[in-house]
Amino acid sequence: MADLRPIVLIIGAMITFLGIFMLAPMMADLVAGNDGWRSFAISAVITLFTGIIFLVGTRGGQVRLSVRGAFFLTTFSWVVLSLFAALPFMLSAMALSLTNAVFESMSGLTTTGSTILSGLDDMDQGILLWRAILNWIGGIGIIVTALAVLPALKIGGMQLFSSEWFDPMGKVLPRAGGIAGGIAMIYVALTLLCGGIYWLLGMSPFDAMCHAMTTLSTGGFANSDASFASYTSHGADIAASVFMIAGAMPFGLYILAANGRPQELFRDTQVRTFFSILAGLTCLVTIYIWVLGTQTPVHSLRSASFNVISIVTGTGYALGDYESWGPAMAGLFFLMMFIGGCAGSTSCSIKIFRYQVAFEGLRVYMRRMLYPREVDTMIYNGRPLPESALYSVFGFIFAFFACYAVLVIGLSLVGLDPITAISSAATSIANVGPGLGPIVGPSGNFAALPDLAKWMMVAGMIVGRLEIFTVLVLFTPRFWLS
Repeated sequence: MADLRPIVLIIGAMITFLGIFMLAPMMADLVAGNDGWRSFAISAVITLFTGIIFLVGTRGGQVRLSVRGAFFLTTFSWVVLSLFAALPFMLSAMALSLTNAVFESMSGLTTTGSTILSGLDDMDQGILLWRAILNWIGGIGIIVTALAVLPALKIGGMQLFSSEWFDPMGKVLPRAGGIAGGIAMIYVALTLLCGGIYWLLGMSPFDAMCHAMTTLSTGGFANSDASFASYTSHGADIAASVFMIAGAMPFGLYILAANGRPQELFRDTQVRTFFSILAGLTCLVTIYIWVLGTQTPVHSLRSASFNVISIVTGTGYALGDYESWGPAMAGLFFLMMFIGGCAGSTSCSIKIFRYQVAFEGLRVYMRRMLYPREVDTMIYNGRPLPESALYSVFGFIFAFFACYAVLVIGLSLVGLDPITAISSAATSIANVGPGLGPIVGPSGNFAALPDLAKWMMVAGMIVGRLEIFTVLVLFTPRFWLS
């Protein structure tokens, strides 16, 4: 990785854009008459100055990245952006420590949605808007990464989508810049549509736009300590369920649908499986809480569907405390953290297609045990499944749970009780948001955790968000040779 110029140039551009985004919460505080605008002004100056210096110092020549450069850029950019995004939290009246500020910014950019903040209902608009912007930036960032970077790097089976997405779109959008532009247009349009519907359903314009950004990005930052429970009186939870699903769908297929091929959305096997899983889990949870007798059938359906969709997609909004439904439901919601949405979406965790590929591999393996001489081709989404993709998926799943186990052990060693350690590790590496238990559950936050535990969770967030191997490969000696 001899030439660092392209990496510094691209990171400089990212930092510059981040500094520009800081001007929005600065203006929000100015309009509201809050003194918090100064922290955003100082943060924007520092961030813009650094970004412009990087850009000026590396301009000229062609931008060409090697495979190793792409690995390094993908991980390092998330780290650098999180550090600069933490500045407003540290310079504001809250004066968060470096640990808490980075935890909040990394949680926002990775669309995890875990928070150390409380008193959100009375917080300045600038900070609330900044949290929403971080979710929104992270959402579109991971879509572009999933479409443009991970297939080329063959991370966790993502190579399956390099031809599925790029070949058809190549006839419509011949350049990568066109694809990124198409994604941005759809992302912005869906965000504005979501915000408009929230506003019509009774949210204030400010809350509507903030929650639109955190809904579509499946980030889950809310403007209230009660999460989304403060906004359900006129059916905003129903709209949120729809747009959380929209955020967890493959954005590559949205581009095809927008260019006259809407049937592609319903032909995709992971989309059909995704909806089947949501429907099945919603029915199961609805029946369970209705039988408990605590809610009417309609309220049971609304509570079940919202919370199931929120956890499966990794959004992390809470509509009430699902732990109060009993240990069986708490266990079920814990398992939901490891599902995830579709590839090429803003959602997180293992994702639907990997389970489909793994089950297809197991099916063929068991059949070959019974009929060794029979030729049984593995199929995914109507196409032959290469064994390299199967190995990649199995490797990803193993590495995912290995990292999860290491994180659980680490959190236990710093003094967390078993439930808190197990759920905190899951919610960080799966980028979901809430954990389990009285401290970090749906009605709590992560402020009480030791600083070392928060740094471990920060590491878990970025490892999980960047598909495990993108980060782990940087710790192999061979990566740094030659």
